[in-house]
Amino acid sequence: MIHIVFNESEIELMQKVIELDESLSGEVIQIKDDFAVGPIMGIDTEEGWQSRLDWIRSMLQYSPYKEELAGSFDDRESVKQLRGKLEANESEQVWIWMAQNQHDVCGYYWLMSQLKEYQGRIMVLYLNNLPFINEKGQLFYPSWLSEIQPKEFLKAKKLSRPITSSEFEVDPDEWKKLCEENAMVRILEGGKKIGNRDETFYDAEIIRNLTKEWQKASRVFSNILNRMKVKTGDVFLMWRMRELINSGKVEAMGEMNKAWKDVDLRVHADENQLAN
Repeated sequence: MIHIVFNESEIELMQKVIELDESLSGEVIQIKDDFAVGPIMGIDTEEGWQSRLDWIRSMLQYSPYKEELAGSFDDRESVKQLRGKLEANESEQVWIWMAQNQHDVCGYYWLMSQLKEYQGRIMVLYLNNLPFINEKGQLFYPSWLSEIQPKEFLKAKKLSRPITSSEFEVDPDEWKKLCEENAMVRILEGGKKIGNRDETFYDAEIIRNLTKEWQKASRVFSNILNRMKVKTGDVFLMWRMRELINSGKVEAMGEMNKAWKDVDLRVHADENQLAN
């Protein structure tokens, strides 16, 4: 059994789940890219993949992660290794775990579209619109696997099912359509339906968390990430913040080329009013 997750924190989470239930024992693999943002046209070609990699590098340039992360992973290699394991062991199964968010669903689309020949051995556990119990004993509807307690996964495993032949026909077509449309932002509109948005989609959320008073950039980003309902990564938000600064909608004070922790931010009064 091979478990697929789409967020780094879920590797340790799945390992804790396996400790509770040895029947789930197996390797945990993360698909690392966030296919919910950025260019994806022709992503199944070397040219398209390179175009995406160049975009990622451009975003990382002014982030704390810098250039070293841009080439630190290749999800294509992970898929190649995954296919090799399936070829070597005909009894091997892949379990794709995903929650109700665009990051997981877009990752699922990208991955499953490459695994059709292993139909019947590719399982999916989509934990959407399902109540779970939190640490306080209250029912809630998680948007991310990391919000679920490890012991709750022991019930969730019963939801495992093979990806159907119909899904192997329809879902890759949906992914192909998204690639052709090539929007900069993709959000989940319900079920597995992904909708397109332009690159400014999160700008209002950024401005909403700024004031006319100077604030440390680190505090601003922390507030945005904690408060936003439709989540995205901090690198994308940093890129959008820089674009808002370049357009004059946000003011910055400090050495932006060094680190965001050395920068203070504030918004122009007119922009603040538009966001409210």
